[in-house]
Amino acid sequence: MEFHAWAPLFYFPRRYLNLTTCVNNLHYEKFQDGTVKCIEDEIPFEVPEGWCWARVRDIAMVKGGKRLPKGASFSEEITTHAYIRVTDMKNHSVNISNLRYISDEIFSAIKNYTIAKDDLYVTIAGTIGVVGEIPDKLDGMNLTENAVKITNIAINKSFLCIILQTDFVQQQFQDKTHQVAMPKLALERILSTLIPICPYVQQLQIVDRFQICDNFLSTIDTEKEELQKIVSLSKYKILDLAIRGKLVPQDPNDEPASVILERIRTEKEELIKQGKIKRDKKESVIFKGDDNSYYGIHLPDSWNWASLREIALSISDGSHNPPPNNGSGIPLLSAANINDNSILMNEISRWITNEEWKIENQRTNIEVGDVLLTIVGSIGRSAVVQNNNHFALQRSVAVIKPCLINPLYLMHIVQSPQIQKWLTDNSKGTAQKGIYLNALSLMIIPIPPLAEQARIVELIHIAYKQLDLISNALL
Repeated sequence: MEFHAWAPLFYFPRRYLNLTTCVNNLHYEKFQDGTVKCIEDEIPFEVPEGWCWARVRDIAMVKGGKRLPKGASFSEEITTHAYIRVTDMKNHSVNISNLRYISDEIFSAIKNYTIAKDDLYVTIAGTIGVVGEIPDKLDGMNLTENAVKITNIAINKSFLCIILQTDFVQQQFQDKTHQVAMPKLALERILSTLIPICPYVQQLQIVDRFQICDNFLSTIDTEKEELQKIVSLSKYKILDLAIRGKLVPQDPNDEPASVILERIRTEKEELIKQGKIKRDKKESVIFKGDDNSYYGIHLPDSWNWASLREIALSISDGSHNPPPNNGSGIPLLSAANINDNSILMNEISRWITNEEWKIENQRTNIEVGDVLLTIVGSIGRSAVVQNNNHFALQRSVAVIKPCLINPLYLMHIVQSPQIQKWLTDNSKGTAQKGIYLNALSLMIIPIPPLAEQARIVELIHIAYKQLDLISNALL
């Protein structure tokens, strides 16, 4: 069988291509010991004339990084020795804003595991296949054991960086990854990865074109981020206007909020007599002062302030000691399942039995029209229960049962910037902040006429729908 080696398109110091093409147009690999193997089934696609296939080992060397010595830790101060971690490897470069550093002593122990500005990095543990270049200022810095450096590169470094980012190379990385608790990509498997190579001048042209496209896409991404910020700011402003009574026009024919609050008190007294709810011995009535102001806001004349406990039949939270995950049955929701004014029933991670749900639901008695509010961790997200589907809650979510108040209005108004700040200011804790129910019940809410509540909800719905269309189009 006769083989024709490729014509020299560029020079490879101290190494040569092992791949040749047979006259029958099949791809073969010729090894240094003279043996030949057909690798046609490994070649993913045909390359243009003048290009060739090679393995990474034919054009570069791959060397590992190094973990800190046992018992060693990062320096509290900036030193001359940065330690590049996987978390620092961003946008195919290195993010220097949160670099960690090591002392001269620790550097001496791992000084053979540095990476140079002429090298590339590839992540090999956990997150597999992230590739990037090293900024000049990080030349000679230490490299984590969760990445390798590709060094002694015989082709254009930036061209190789582009090739290693492509889908077919990334798929090779994934196919070669050990599927264990933490996925790991072995050095030898990187070395055996197939890549296409073109003439050197064409490599430079590809890098140049790629950079133009990448800059253009980066500009688009930046503009998308700015537009997303505008969408968020617009929602923020809508809620700011809503809590001030400036979102919709006032209607003098509306029944004033003071009448609604009086009806709420009457309704709650009747329910207390019937034994359906218990009297809140700490409940009080808020009267208008001279300035009628909370949060620095002066309400319209037809509005009133009220505490949450004044307008709610009850305020409770989910289980403090939830049952273990049953794998199926009744969903057990946490704060993570409350977002974007919705209850995310398609992202359930814990389940309990029907009997366990009956016990848990005695605490909250969740019903249609209840307002759910996250009170631990990510505080202040809210949603309204819209159907009778059974679910239970963990402690991170509170259940508010509004009395004669539009639940959708309450859902939106607690997301206003003023009340969000109040929730933050009144939360407690160190590792994870939360707000106690007693404190939550004292939260002051602006109450507009009932008809105006409906108008506010409708206008927010219309505005949010258009803003969400814009936001979704940016994804």
